[in-house]
Amino acid sequence: MTAAIERENAGDNLISLQDSGAEQVSERLLRSAARLSRNAMTEIDWSLPMDPDKYGCSPEWSSLYGTDYWDELTHEQRVDLTRHEFASIMNIGIWFEMILQEMVLRDQYVGDYHSSEFQFALVEIADECRHSLMFAKASEKMVGTSYHPHPKIAQLGKSFKLLARNEVAYAGILVAEEVLDVFQRGCMRDERVLPFIRTVNEIHVLEESRHMKFAREQVRESVDGIGWARRQFSALSVAAGAYLIVSSLIQPKAYADAGLDVKRALAERRDNGHFHSMIRSSCGHLMEFLDEVGLLTKPAMHYYRKAHMI
Repeated sequence: MTAAIERENAGDNLISLQDSGAEQVSERLLRSAARLSRNAMTEIDWSLPMDPDKYGCSPEWSSLYGTDYWDELTHEQRVDLTRHEFASIMNIGIWFEMILQEMVLRDQYVGDYHSSEFQFALVEIADECRHSLMFAKASEKMVGTSYHPHPKIAQLGKSFKLLARNEVAYAGILVAEEVLDVFQRGCMRDERVLPFIRTVNEIHVLEESRHMKFAREQVRESVDGIGWARRQFSALSVAAGAYLIVSSLIQPKAYADAGLDVKRALAERRDNGHFHSMIRSSCGHLMEFLDEVGLLTKPAMHYYRKAHMI
């Protein structure tokens, strides 16, 4: 399946060379979705037992990897920690994918139903529904625990999905997708990770690559010709949303469920330079794109630095 992902990525250059505009890009993405879409509900045998020695994500992506606390943990504790951490990431992913679906539906509410742009938007919504179900099933199997953002952040998410429009909505979507992409690409190739989790990552990476192309084109079209004030407001709104998303990925409850001291875990994560560098590495392409379209302003960079995204 990795070959399919590489074929999909190779198409990035074709878009820039042959296509222009959301309609042309959407037409190509529709063809890709018809060829390469997958269904975890039928592809994964959810009844198979889990290998007790396999991680939930690559250990290097654990928020405590490289800390004194990590060094004190047994192999079994490290495995359990990574499983709860990735379950938290998947559950926060469900939360944001529900926000994403509502924003895309609203954007296309009275769209041109015969256009490729409208039809790919529906494909994206269908993909996100399947991804949310896949994440729910995977986290249930792996740890049996649900994780949610802090109630205040959940309320801010409601406000974001109601108010976000145009470049703010699609750049916000892009933030969540890009941050997870690098993380999941590494984990899906790591034989130390549970096989069904590797497949979950493969499916998500493949299908989100199309979503990211669609979001980038929507952002490019939305910012074309906008004024200084709107650009500044949009850049700051996206950055604030990015901070809330990234800081919510691993919930404190995940540490408690893994049997760790929550206060110590949070303190060591806060000062963990390795984890911060891993986050920055996952945001390189995102920051380049935001800079390209004029949404990486100085006020926005404050929030990205606060989240260790830059």
